[in-house]
Amino acid sequence: MTRLRICSYNIHKGFSQFNRRMMVHELREGLRRVDPDLIFLQEVQGLHLRHAEQHPEWPALPQHEFIAEGVWPQTAYGGNAVHQHGHHGNALVSRLPILQADNQDISLTQLERRGLLHCEIGLPDGTALHAICVHISLTENQRKRQLASLAERVQEHIPRDAPVIIAGDFNDWQSRANPWFASQLGMGEVFTSLKGGPARSFPCRLPLLTLDRIYIRGLRPLTAEVLGGRQWARISDHAPLLAELERA
Repeated sequence: MTRLRICSYNIHKGFSQFNRRMMVHELREGLRRVDPDLIFLQEVQGLHLRHAEQHPEWPALPQHEFIAEGVWPQTAYGGNAVHQHGHHGNALVSRLPILQADNQDISLTQLERRGLLHCEIGLPDGTALHAICVHISLTENQRKRQLASLAERVQEHIPRDAPVIIAGDFNDWQSRANPWFASQLGMGEVFTSLKGGPARSFPCRLPLLTLDRIYIRGLRPLTAEVLGGRQWARISDHAPLLAELERA
């Protein structure tokens, strides 16, 4: 495998915008059509007992396992928000082996639970790719502190010469993350490198905001695409990001 096809997607807990329809089956089929090797998922419902009672077609498996079933042999999940009926968080779905996974709680309030899901992915050449799936806070002060935790993790746990992908929903309303990633971690953003700026991915029906990002180090971006249009707009309030990468 000389190229790696990746997707980052905030799946809105398997529901359409404004929670009008349960869309996890359509979501799974959409991801299978684009066929990435590695999927960074945010707002993944690991368990929700009430939804299982209310929706006859609610999957028996956790959403990340349901998405992966029969296609992607490896998954990892980090539950960040625990509530009365279950829990949700970030997940990684992979065609390549997940050698190890660790979920770091970076929550700063009880109302907004956040985490960093850090996985080591075994590449065919025997090296490890470090993949971190993130969902950062809505407020600027919390974002700064959570990004500082992310930088600390990268600097302490990832070798400088190892390939790294950090992808997810950064809620970067003011577009301040790109220079921060460049200066603190030596990482570039895929869409910015190829298209001159981060992808407009929210809201999916009329994308205006650049909330979702894919940052890389030790890899070279080849293609980058926002998966838009009516099909994807029906599934979640975010549009998925799709990119193809190769070793630098």
